[in-house]
Parts: sequence; C-alpha cells; structure tokens
Amino acid sequence: MTPIGVDCVISSDGSVQVRRVQVGQKWQVVEQGRQWEDAAGRHVLIMWAGGEVREILLRAETLTWEVIPPSGGKVAV
Repeated sequence: MTPIGVDCVISSDGSVQVRRVQVGQKWQVVEQGRQWEDAAGRHVLIMWAGGEVREILLRAETLTWEVIPPSGGKVAV
C-alpha cells in the first residue's frame, strides 16, 4: 500500500470530507464517494481527475493514509 498525504476535514462523528490528495510532490483535487469504518480504519472512495476510482484508508493504529491497491473490479462512487 502506498502512503499519501490527504487534506481533509474530520467531523466529531469520525466521518471525513476529503478535499485533495498528495502522491509524491503533486496535490490533486478529488471527488469523494462513500466511506465506511472497520477494524483497519476509515475507508473512503475517491475519484481522481479523469475518472479513476480508488480506495484510500486512514489506518486506525497509525493515523496514516494509504491508497489501497485495486482488486480488479470497477467500483461505483
């Protein structure tokens, strides 16, 4: 999994609103889809410019963001 920077707002209920994502030196504005929480942490679906949908995860134990590798199927946002 790839660590990334995420500019977001975290609400008191734990939900997040992702504004943009940093991979390497470049920040990119993204659109956000659904989100959910499990034992690993907070999962959020995002869409990059150009329409590529990815899942990002805020790890509960380290509070670091990661891009989850695609599982092969298409995901709707």
